[in-house]
Amino acid sequence: MIRKTQRTESLPLVAVEMGSSGVRAMAAKRMENDVFHILGVEESEKFPSIEKGNIIQSGNVGYMIAEVLKKLANRIGVENLPTAFVPVGGSPTMIASVLSKRDNVHSTRITKAQLSDMEKECYDKINAKYPEYAVIGVVPAYFLLDDQEFCYDDLVTETQRGALIEGHYTAFVTKKEVAEKIDKSFDQAMRSIEQSFVRPEVLLSAFAQEDGFEVLQDGCAVIDFGAQTTTLSIYKGTEYLVHKVVTQGGYNITTLLSQQGISLASAEKLKCGYGYASAEYVEKNLHIRLKATEEIGGELQITSVEIADLIESKLKEILVPILEQIDKHKDRIKTLYITGGASMLCGLDAYMQSLTGINTLYGAHDALVGRDTEEQYLSPRYSSLVGTLLLGASYRDTHKGELVKPPKLVDKFKVAAITLFSNE
Repeated sequence: MIRKTQRTESLPLVAVEMGSSGVRAMAAKRMENDVFHILGVEESEKFPSIEKGNIIQSGNVGYMIAEVLKKLANRIGVENLPTAFVPVGGSPTMIASVLSKRDNVHSTRITKAQLSDMEKECYDKINAKYPEYAVIGVVPAYFLLDDQEFCYDDLVTETQRGALIEGHYTAFVTKKEVAEKIDKSFDQAMRSIEQSFVRPEVLLSAFAQEDGFEVLQDGCAVIDFGAQTTTLSIYKGTEYLVHKVVTQGGYNITTLLSQQGISLASAEKLKCGYGYASAEYVEKNLHIRLKATEEIGGELQITSVEIADLIESKLKEILVPILEQIDKHKDRIKTLYITGGASMLCGLDAYMQSLTGINTLYGAHDALVGRDTEEQYLSPRYSSLVGTLLLGASYRDTHKGELVKPPKLVDKFKVAAITLFSNE
């Protein structure tokens, strides 16, 4: 049970990520200079949880959320982890520009409360215009204060004043049913979402912290290679220029390999153990023997080059719409980041650089974690969790003293009980 007096700042920072193969959770403590000490990570892959960005069965996802948070609480020695920060993305996610204005008539100091009210108006505008969609995040692009341009941090100061303020935002929206299933999954886990963040913002925050915020000013693109989706985000200055989701990912590569006559499990091991983005990067052409499926029987032999050729053929298919968008905005991109669980193919960074002509790096979050962090947690597959912790810590800074939110299901029970006992 959640204690009514429990406050969020008394709890470790927790991030929960829902992926196609299961649920992953990370708990951390913030040290000085926004460096995090990772307390523990737990994963559950009991059920396929998400298909191309859509939760298949919220009951199964809820079970896994409850499981990983219980294990995580035991691992770090706390009684309960009732709430978490959540990165949200997937195939139904889109971006929309939205504007909010305030005319103070006379010059007055700009406050966080005023900007918060403008941001809320953006949510209301999008919800009214697209009732079938839910807003999962609103990111400020830039502000005009009496026709002079400012970013958010420069606008909120003790001395900044103005009469007419115009806020330009990027809203990330998803199908309402997707947002409802996320809420329902946490309800069924009897946990609450402290705050959700859009996945591109989470990743960009982590990478900018690592490489310096000038990468955002100069222009960068992030390709997030997931299991069932591949997402491109292009960002320059303070604005998202593109957010493109392709409903294919690492799982499609695994499926193609399995079509050579082996099981999906063997194909996944083959991809992870011997996978190259292109035969050009194969250093030694190994001959690998594998057990064939029962229908075929016996053994099969495949070479490293043959595996790479199959992988590249599927990569090219996945990347067609991604590369089209990159080519359109090439003059505004100085750095290309690759990340995600399916980004670990050998030579993928060099391969993407050869295709785009843009300096390509693996997105890293090393600067955000302590030196004693286990090497496995430095992998790109954990960047979104660490980035979520970063935004979560900032959220808590501006929401000090808040009580832990009860699961929405608890509120529904309360309303139902009040209705039941108030009826004659």
